[in-house]
Amino acid sequence: MNILLVNPETPNTFWSFSNAIKFISKKASDIPLGLITVAAMLPPEWEKRLIDMNVSKLYDRDLLWADYVFLGGMNVQRQSFNRVVTRCNQLGVKVVAGGPMATTDYEEMLGVDHFVLNEAENTLPPFLHDLKNGDAKRVYKSSEFPQLSETPIPKWDLLKMSKYAGMGVQYSRGCPFDCEFCSITMFNGRIPRTKSTPRFLAELDSLYDHGWRGAVFVVDDNFIGKKSVLKKELLPALIRWSKDRDYPFHFTTEVSINLADDEELLNLMVQAGFNHAFVGIETPAEEGLAECGKKQNQKRDLVASVKTLQRHGLVVSGGFIVGFDSDTPSIFARQIEFIQKSGIATAMVGLLSAPTHTKLYRRLQAENRLLDVASGNNMDGSLNFVPKMNYQTLVKGYKQILETIYSPKEYYERVKTFLQEYNMQHRARLTLTDVLAFLRSLWKIGLLDRGKWYYWKLLGYTLVKCPEKFAVAVTMSIYGFHFRRVVKMV
Repeated sequence: MNILLVNPETPNTFWSFSNAIKFISKKASDIPLGLITVAAMLPPEWEKRLIDMNVSKLYDRDLLWADYVFLGGMNVQRQSFNRVVTRCNQLGVKVVAGGPMATTDYEEMLGVDHFVLNEAENTLPPFLHDLKNGDAKRVYKSSEFPQLSETPIPKWDLLKMSKYAGMGVQYSRGCPFDCEFCSITMFNGRIPRTKSTPRFLAELDSLYDHGWRGAVFVVDDNFIGKKSVLKKELLPALIRWSKDRDYPFHFTTEVSINLADDEELLNLMVQAGFNHAFVGIETPAEEGLAECGKKQNQKRDLVASVKTLQRHGLVVSGGFIVGFDSDTPSIFARQIEFIQKSGIATAMVGLLSAPTHTKLYRRLQAENRLLDVASGNNMDGSLNFVPKMNYQTLVKGYKQILETIYSPKEYYERVKTFLQEYNMQHRARLTLTDVLAFLRSLWKIGLLDRGKWYYWKLLGYTLVKCPEKFAVAVTMSIYGFHFRRVVKMV
């Protein structure tokens, strides 16, 4: 069979970094890891092609080549997903859909021939068996959580690697915490499942052998979900692997804030090549943390925890939320104050959203407060439920946060705060791409941007006080350029 795997287009959002990756001549920040993993599960004799609509155009001739189009996607890709389905229907090409959005919303989707839902290790084999026998059903789903030993190494050869800012790998699925607004435990459970250390290193070997060097995002729900296994097995082996190859990858991942409580684990991660982590902070208000069940963030000095991570060598990105039932109008100033003090330059602030079938979704449904399906865009300013706070007050306060923290003055001051704390452990190799990105920043930010004066002040400060962090300062300046453009869209 001829199988075309299609990743729908992602709109310009906070996490797309679309305005930033142009500085390094890339088309997309992240790869469609799920699709190239599914491709590796298909019969080896089948012909497979990948169209990631974020890096390549999807032509009718591509669709007509295929016996089946395998289509993934998240909520933020819904419009593009639906357009692809419509095109396939018009051309008479059959569609197989999976991924997070299809798993929660398949009953409302039209035009899809077969749904392969939940985790493909469980649901793809029976679909392929029935397809071979000519009696494939419309829906395949499973409530079981498979072991990741069954997951094959992704088919890297389907990617146009040069088009991406970074690659992605997965070590574990699941999170031991159960925040009310989060869909992770619904999809992947509360007991983290991991790949074995040899299996994970084999995946890195494969990526290395395909010629990749640079950023690698470990896409786990919570990388530190199984601390003991990390400390005893994976990280010591990954340290040896990285040292033997002179640190070809610099890793980014998602962690919970309690990483700051475990100095041994934190040091091992940095030694292994981790230099960036996303942390869900959500809110400085204890009432909001209690409301959403974010126990790991409660009863601690969150700013101090962030600075602990920074001082050990991690760049910290943070997620923040306003719109909890317990929020009062004072939350807007409190969020601004916290973000500025923390030195979290990459601060994603969103209105609370209730993804389908989460605990929050079910609670709001019982309270008759749901309005629509969540958009999946963390910063589009949309609400899919009726808030307790006055709607106009909430939206106005939300915009005030964004306009303040991403105004040039506040943003560059926050980067300076971060640089003062950050104890950089690994210097990335300087490449021609990096040099060209710096030269573009001189023109686009240093001469044309409204915040150019603060840009030059930051570069001057960095050269005098911490010249070894100059590349980091330039990168943060480019990120700020992107964020300011995203904020204009809200």
